[in-house]
Amino acid sequence: MSFQGYLKTIKEKTGNGPAEFRTLAEQKSFTLDGKLKPEVKAGDIVNWLKEDFDLGQGHAMAIYALLKGIKEENSQ
Repeated sequence: MSFQGYLKTIKEKTGNGPAEFRTLAEQKSFTLDGKLKPEVKAGDIVNWLKEDFDLGQGHAMAIYALLKGIKEENSQ
């Protein structure tokens, strides 16, 4: 599945897109000024997204990549 495919499926399942997840991550204190805090690990994000949104590993890692800056919304 492409990165865009992951984002589309996540939006359909949760109603949240990249901007909303950035806001939610900030509210959960995972990010500061739009950047993932150094002490926040992939597992922290994956556990949060599994618990709160019932996302699977791959979809949660897509959001982690977005928050970490590895991928952007328009990445393939």
